Amino acid sequence: MSKAFTRESDDVPDQPVLPRLPSLPPGTKNYLTPDGARRLREELERLVQSARSESPASEDISARRPPSARELRILHLQQSLHTAEVVPPPAAPWEQVRFGATVTVRDRSDAESRYRLVGVDEVDFDRDWVSWLSPIAKALLNARLGQRVRFKSPAGEQELEITGIAYE
Repeated sequence: MSKAFTRESDDVPDQPVLPRLPSLPPGTKNYLTPDGARRLREELERLVQSARSESPASEDISARRPPSARELRILHLQQSLHTAEVVPPPAAPWEQVRFGATVTVRDRSDAESRYRLVGVDEVDFDRDWVSWLSPIAKALLNARLGQRVRFKSPAGEQELEITGIAYE
């Protein structure tokens, strides 16, 4: 096709659709546990080292190409760590649920579950690590050992008794 029928911007690749990153409501602090901050720093260092070892020979090429998933992750980690407020665990005895707690609860059928209340960048559903902004975490925060709390889940309203509180 003749260049007469194209725009110069057609030569530039389309910008990629950016992946949805964990986000905080405006004005909300970006809390991290000390372990979470350490893990994010380690991941960032690994990604930066990997990017350095694979950097393209020409800067002109990298200026025109869309950012890779790795580059987007590096930017996200840098921003997250820059805005993070690392919250150390409270002193023992642990009788009240605070950020970073691993909370053991018992439901009405006597089934026990554990949840760790972590920052939005630390969430790991396979390990039952939930964001401190999630409905269950909001119900548990500031509750005391032995207290019953109610929260609305997709299955309906539930009542949980706090049977254990621990911190790493």
